Amino acid sequence: MSEDLIKIRDLKVHYRTGRRLFGSGSDVRAVDGVSLDIRRGETLGLVGESGCGKSTLGRAILRLTEPTSGSISYDGEDLLSLSGGEMRRRRKRLQMIFQDPYASLDPRMTVGQIIAEPIRTFESVSRRDAESRVTRLMETVGLSPKFIRRYPHEFSGGQRQRIGIARALAVEPEFLVADEPISALDVSIQAQILNLLQDLRAEQRLTYLFISHDLRAVRHISDRIAVMYLGRVVELADARDLYDDPLMPYTQALISALPVPDPKVEARRERITLKGEIPSPLDPPEGCHFHTRCPYAVESCKRSTPQLVEIKPRHFAACSRIGPGTPDIRSV
Repeated sequence: MSEDLIKIRDLKVHYRTGRRLFGSGSDVRAVDGVSLDIRRGETLGLVGESGCGKSTLGRAILRLTEPTSGSISYDGEDLLSLSGGEMRRRRKRLQMIFQDPYASLDPRMTVGQIIAEPIRTFESVSRRDAESRVTRLMETVGLSPKFIRRYPHEFSGGQRQRIGIARALAVEPEFLVADEPISALDVSIQAQILNLLQDLRAEQRLTYLFISHDLRAVRHISDRIAVMYLGRVVELADARDLYDDPLMPYTQALISALPVPDPKVEARRERITLKGEIPSPLDPPEGCHFHTRCPYAVESCKRSTPQLVEIKPRHFAACSRIGPGTPDIRSV
């Protein structure tokens, strides 16, 4: 059995814009050549600024958004070669937890109907068996089964997200894409949902792609973290290594934006502020996409496209100015 559950190679998702708005038409390069491996049983965190392509990548892995090119392998099987019907059957093992815990739930259906829907879609079970499984799932995610006939609007945001998690677990998946699952929740509830996801991962041997812009949450839950910028992965490392010693100037700036709990340390520390606007994915810069905002950019950064290479053991970065012998760009 392979250690890698998901293998992504040179994945691209480009959207064609309307000619009426943009003259001859242009491609929005939402995902622009991503290669990643997601190991069986791990949580891979995916972070980056809004609009960098995180959610599009997650949806593309499940083929909720069709990729333009590249390959996606699940447990050795090429997902992009599957027909619609075959992919639909595979989706029993590949599920998603959506960002908005209200918009993703049908307001016309009761909680019991919402959680039972995937069970009845993928399996031939009696009504009694389906209700029994729904009851167990509600207990698993911390909801009382007595709420089974209530509607989504009768629940809080945190409870609605628990319903979404129960629905995703209903068909016993192996891989879950959690797309900003705590961003719409109060801070006190966020911790509860994160702890629930961690407990479920251990109990049910799940593998997660955890997408978030909240660097604290990603650090708490992830084994490894991938950093995206304008459709590309620019850094990949174990969670602790990434936070202790970020190599890319972009990652350094993201981490420096995190507040420090100690007010004295917070007052003394130096923040890294990036200059310039984020380029449009309609017309990203040539070469390294980040060179227009990078304080260390040189002329060659405008021409060459850096590849993700191993700079330190298990620590990868996409920067032409650093390498195994010179991992610190500040000393180059």
